Amino acid sequence: MEYNEIIQQVVEFLGTFAFAISGIRHAAAKHFDWFGGYVCGIAVAIGGGTIRDVMLGTTPFWMTNPIYIICTALALIFVIVFAKHLEGLRNTWFVFDTLGLALFTIAGIQKSLVFDQPFWVAIIMGCITGSAGGVIRDVLLNNEPVIFQREIYAMASVLGGITYWLLDYFGTPIEATVLSSFMVVCLMRFLAVRYHLALPTLKDE
Repeated sequence: MEYNEIIQQVVEFLGTFAFAISGIRHAAAKHFDWFGGYVCGIAVAIGGGTIRDVMLGTTPFWMTNPIYIICTALALIFVIVFAKHLEGLRNTWFVFDTLGLALFTIAGIQKSLVFDQPFWVAIIMGCITGSAGGVIRDVLLNNEPVIFQREIYAMASVLGGITYWLLDYFGTPIEATVLSSFMVVCLMRFLAVRYHLALPTLKDE
């Protein structure tokens, strides 16, 4: 297995765990049962990557390795076991969601490049991988999808993708490229929430 492929798998695994916890916690807020929580966790964890892989014309990543299904189950157990200890950590779930967005953005870009897609396609695929799972989760929970709210979400993914492209263009080592892109997505999300940054809204008549 090549070094880049190992990095991609590690990123996808960490992203799956982070996003699964985020989805399960959103389900817990709606008082879903354990199975409902698992469904929400798996939806947000594999939803974006599944759409990406279908668009790339390859078998969805979770169908080739059961580790992602197992990872979501571990996330469910983690939330169940530590529910009382984590009840007051509201900001923690925002952190998990942000980590998942950043990690899956990178995973989407890397897999697109493996399939010889141009970088503009890779950036879009990174955004889809990072954001689409959250849309599926919000639809299941009957919430307004976060990408349609004012807070910056998908745009953080796009900025992370542009950062990845620029660093790759100038021949930056893969480790520094991945880390920098990850930090841009996370920093953009944290700053947007901390300082209430948002894109301009559309005006009706």
